[in-house]
Amino acid sequence: MTGTPVISLFLKDEAETIRFGEDLALALKRGDCLALSGDLGAGKSSLARAFLRAMADDDELEVPSPTFTLVQAYDLRIPVAHFDLYRLGDPAELTELGFDEALEDGICLVEWPEVALDELPADRIALKLEQEDAGRRVTIAAPEKQAARIRRVLAIRAFLDDAGYPRAKRRFLTGDASLRAYEAVYADDEKRRILMDWPQLPEGPPVLDGKPYPKVAHIAENAYPFVAIANVLRQEGFAAPEVYQVDYDRGIMLLEDLGTDGVLDAQGQAIAERYRASVVCLAHLHKHAIPQDIRVTDSHVHHIPDFDRTAMKMEVRLVLDWHLPWKRGGVAASDAERNEYLAIWDSLIDEMEASEKNLLLRDFHSPNIIWRQSETGIARVGLIDFQDAMIGPTAYDLASIVQDARVTIAPELFQQLMDDYLSLRRAERDFDEARFLKSWAIMSAQRNCKLSGLWVRLLQRDGKPGYMKHMPRTLSYLSVALQHETLAPLRDWCVRAGIVTSES
Repeated sequence: MTGTPVISLFLKDEAETIRFGEDLALALKRGDCLALSGDLGAGKSSLARAFLRAMADDDELEVPSPTFTLVQAYDLRIPVAHFDLYRLGDPAELTELGFDEALEDGICLVEWPEVALDELPADRIALKLEQEDAGRRVTIAAPEKQAARIRRVLAIRAFLDDAGYPRAKRRFLTGDASLRAYEAVYADDEKRRILMDWPQLPEGPPVLDGKPYPKVAHIAENAYPFVAIANVLRQEGFAAPEVYQVDYDRGIMLLEDLGTDGVLDAQGQAIAERYRASVVCLAHLHKHAIPQDIRVTDSHVHHIPDFDRTAMKMEVRLVLDWHLPWKRGGVAASDAERNEYLAIWDSLIDEMEASEKNLLLRDFHSPNIIWRQSETGIARVGLIDFQDAMIGPTAYDLASIVQDARVTIAPELFQQLMDDYLSLRRAERDFDEARFLKSWAIMSAQRNCKLSGLWVRLLQRDGKPGYMKHMPRTLSYLSVALQHETLAPLRDWCVRAGIVTSES
């Protein structure tokens, strides 16, 4: 462990020790070993108890000392095995206690690690507690990867202190498919607030014209876009979260909690009433002309990017780069297939030139919609996760909700949602329904071509096989879009490539 980063902090009392233990529960991940050292009464048990209760999100969780049993297992959000090695007879017995299996499955919390140091992983997090005046000194030595996570949770704690919530309780809420994570924050008023943890990352490798993927696909890389879109949506009467506090440099935001209900039932199926209300909300949004340049601070104006040809084609290339090789057992698309496919998309994007364009939220579907039963009108539909919003064909967002990527929308509900939306838009004198439906078919095909490649990329590159369960649904949705006459060339190409069948 020599040469590893050292973190040192002073905990002035028992309450700060408990808060630090709770914060550690947000920093540790599967495969971490936390080795707790310190004399009797130094606070190891207090810290371990706080860690386990925070991981369980249960302040009353019974945490017996494993002094005599040597190990106590907890089946939590991440499984935790709490070891106390004080009475361990032989360091080799650690293997018999199932340490290796516990570390593979979750987190190992080890008190009195000195008894079996040679048996513990070299990349462990070594945390030492020592009495100092009326409080405790914590010293942490850990490899950079783990130390960076701990420094991050401490930075968030400092952010909350500066925001006026020094005693706030923090609990893991969720992560998403990106690198953002979310916490539930409870201040003294017991009101829940949402913290978005969005650290800025180094620029990735170039993928097109010397630019990394986020810049080509217009993916937000900092908090400015979120704050800009949230502010303009709220000004227009939509239910977006209020931003209470933001640190743009560190990528930390404290947000209003819009609620916990979504648009799915307990079995994960679509609730028709809530989807219909969401589509009504979307139709109202599309009636509003949203400015493309939004002032966020005195020194920063956010320019909402265009969903341009480059971004659209970058996304549909996922079919060529990931879906086809997966479908064919590793055989890549031929140059002729690639050229024909991309030429078809050039023609389809040309067809979009006269389409209605306005703000599109980009991922307007079940994970990003909060249902607010006590509200009325469009305020019932809470909007979140819109930082990647663009200016582009409004039909894209309608395709996102009526063909929800994570939920099978039955044909009857699909038609009802389309009718609800179109009936509201028909009242507008300049709404061109035929042109909009053509745009909808193209945008549906674009989105589902992207997703059919994305699911494979998540499987093969990122080690996330769970997303593959959405593949049959995605291809079914694609087949619906391909029925439009404008997409006949793409339909023929997809049939020849084996992505869809001619009967679809």
